[in-house]
Amino acid sequence: MPALVRFVLAILAIAVPAAAFADCPGFIARAPTGIRLAAGSGMALPRLLVENEGQVGITFLGHSSFLIQSPQGVSAITDFNDYIAPLVLPDIVTMNNAHDTHYTPRPDPRIRHILRGWTLGENPTLHDIRYKDVEVRNVPTHARGFRGMGGTRAYGNSIFLFNTAGICIAHLGHLHHLLNNVILSEIGKIDVVMVPIDGMYTMSQEDAIDALEKIKAPLNLPMHYFGQHTLNRFLEKARPKFPVTISSTSTIAITRSDLPDQPEILVLPGR
Repeated sequence: MPALVRFVLAILAIAVPAAAFADCPGFIARAPTGIRLAAGSGMALPRLLVENEGQVGITFLGHSSFLIQSPQGVSAITDFNDYIAPLVLPDIVTMNNAHDTHYTPRPDPRIRHILRGWTLGENPTLHDIRYKDVEVRNVPTHARGFRGMGGTRAYGNSIFLFNTAGICIAHLGHLHHLLNNVILSEIGKIDVVMVPIDGMYTMSQEDAIDALEKIKAPLNLPMHYFGQHTLNRFLEKARPKFPVTISSTSTIAITRSDLPDQPEILVLPGR
């Protein structure tokens, strides 16, 4: 990415104050890495390997969609869209609208909480909800204009934050720019990050790695890439700074004590 573009996007990256929300606790390592892997079951919601009440399930559904399952059975799906949909209705969905692979204009009205990450007017859209043992809020960011339109869409993207069982998860959405100190302050301390690594439609792969270094989450999950070549390019750049694990399954089940001592990248297979 040209230096001038990076500079302009960094200037545009001005977060707005989020609604009141219980801060996610900072990561405190209590044990070596022990992430539990569980085989998925197609596009149906996978059954978790529930071994204690603090376990959280994360399944990579593909592209930028993840299924998050709480200990009380609450299900949330990120970047809910018409292309990648589970067979069971989720309780919470989050969406961004950079492309139609990140949202649906017709979400099922039976979904309890439908959280859109883009502004519907001049002011940013803010969410701060709690359902059973899951809290969700967003940090709005700016985005480039739609394809062919150029310019900047104020508050056109949201970083969605999920808090359940003491684990804080950040889905960076269709992030287009570097993270400044204001945004990092709004995000807070994070345990798991879902980061776009395509290097083209979102931010450069170097900027994605910069975001991971600034957030300092123990577990980093790549998403939003187009083919093995794109993934390999990212991992080649990231390996000098992060250990990398390639999972054979798309679902993990974790507690806080399972999180690694130092930040690492875990690649979950998806489509």
